[in-house]
Amino acid sequence: MNEWESLADWYDRKQGDGGDLWHRALIDPVLLRLVGNCRGKRVLDLGCGNGYLSRLLARRGANVTAVDSSRRMVKNARARDPENSLRIDYLVRDAAALRGLRDSSFDLVFANMSLMDIEDGERAISEVGRVLRHGGRFVASISHPCFDNGSNSGWFAEKPTLEIPKVFRRMRAYRKPFSEEIPWKVGETERKYTKTFHRPLAWYARVLNADGMSIVGLDEPAPTAELLEKEDPMTAAGFLQVPLHLVMEAVKR
Repeated sequence: MNEWESLADWYDRKQGDGGDLWHRALIDPVLLRLVGNCRGKRVLDLGCGNGYLSRLLARRGANVTAVDSSRRMVKNARARDPENSLRIDYLVRDAAALRGLRDSSFDLVFANMSLMDIEDGERAISEVGRVLRHGGRFVASISHPCFDNGSNSGWFAEKPTLEIPKVFRRMRAYRKPFSEEIPWKVGETERKYTKTFHRPLAWYARVLNADGMSIVGLDEPAPTAELLEKEDPMTAAGFLQVPLHLVMEAVKR
């Protein structure tokens, strides 16, 4: 069973129509800047979740296809626009097997915090390369491989002698890919788990290149004023010094 099936309703409430705090006030501004003007373009949302970014881009004039491996996620995404006034084509698909999507048929593929949750990441990137036209772009946000490594990473701070504490990021087990179950707090006492896959930066560069894509941009989202105001002070202080997310832009050669 898809691990995200049992999380789909909680995730839909969490993201709503504008994304949760970390998405809208940290990750999405950079992702959307790199996505750029997509009016009239064919866009694939890879791992669409509840589809809030698919709907945003459709409102901006994109022709959007949105895929997710979770049937419940796709059902909830459709329910956000029951008449499909935005003409989004929602599909239940494994990112590593995008059946029914033609070669060279998309101008842009984006994956918002989904790529590191796909078990066969190598095949998924190969599928991105297949469906992108030459000159098309792939934009993906992920947990930063250098600084966010599940249980192998975390914050610590020196005892503050100034108003702003010195915050550090501990990190280990970077070099080799591995998978790990990560917890989601879905209630006061309830936790559910999904699998995530750590891959070093060199892995992404190698796989993208092998599938005919060249990295042309890397950005590390910085916290916005909203995030700094609403996030816990220690975490906010850490975000100002160490990025926990990475956004990559690649072009199909």
